[in-house]
Amino acid sequence: MPSSSLRVAVVCASNQNQSMEAHYILSKQGFSVQSFGTGTHVKLPGPAPDKPNIYDFKTTYDQMYNDLLRKDKELYTQNGVLHMLDRNKRIKPRPERFQNCKELFDLILTCEERVYDQVVEDLNFREQETCQPVHVINVDIQDNLEEAAVGAFLICELCQCIQHSEDMENEIEDLLQALEKKSGRAFLHTVCFY
Repeated sequence: MPSSSLRVAVVCASNQNQSMEAHYILSKQGFSVQSFGTGTHVKLPGPAPDKPNIYDFKTTYDQMYNDLLRKDKELYTQNGVLHMLDRNKRIKPRPERFQNCKELFDLILTCEERVYDQVVEDLNFREQETCQPVHVINVDIQDNLEEAAVGAFLICELCQCIQHSEDMENEIEDLLQALEKKSGRAFLHTVCFY
């Protein structure tokens, strides 16, 4: 199956770090990819752990970038948030919520178990219309810049394995087990239906 025909979504909580790094890597490899968050708001690190910067999903990456630049350029440059937002705004205008997306995907990759649970719950809550299967796979990725990069390459490798499979429906479990063994990471996997 050519990469362009595999429709992929990558989902994290705020559509900022893990999902956007994977979105970037997958799009460079020619995949048809979109990225999303599942949170009610977008949260970015603030001056203290209990003082995050909170934005609405309608806020553009550019607006967030300029807001943090104004608040504390040195802090947000040092912690990598400005660099991350700069990358994000070159990929798409703003974060998007998964729960608001009505498009169909072949593969939905989540970046933490809580997000996986939210995606599966949302898909199961929707009225089934086409009965088209969608594979939801969780790849746990810590929410920091280094782990997001490592996780994005693992997600890309997984997508490449699936795209090269002759029969995704029957081979996906074996592909996941082989990649689990190779990477030392455990994946969660379920099939939902549109």
